[in-house]
Amino acid sequence: MRKILPLLFAFPLALAAGAAAAKDSKLDARVTIVNQSLWAIHELYLSATDEASWGPDQLGPTTVIGTGERYTINRIPCDTYDVKLIDEDGDECVVGGVALCADSDTWVITDEDLLACQVATE
Repeated sequence: MRKILPLLFAFPLALAAGAAAAKDSKLDARVTIVNQSLWAIHELYLSATDEASWGPDQLGPTTVIGTGERYTINRIPCDTYDVKLIDEDGDECVVGGVALCADSDTWVITDEDLLACQVATE
């Protein structure tokens, strides 16, 4: 069973748009992740909240979101997801219940976000 951190901290996710219709919509979302933390993000996984397993690493085998860098994930089916991030130290952070169903959203990841999430996920 996954430990999930409710969306209680920063991660300014303006992703609630369309949340009610997310499951029924055929639209795709696009999310840009901006890493303002001191740690590089090496892996990023999505899982529909009603699924028990994680999907593939959205960054692939060679992409890393370094400090100050941004990365855009395109064509994510509209749904509500749990999001798992793994940083350069192998620390894991899981955020639950993120609604993705907009043309373009931005997540800003800060040191505080990663530290709070890591503590809650342990």
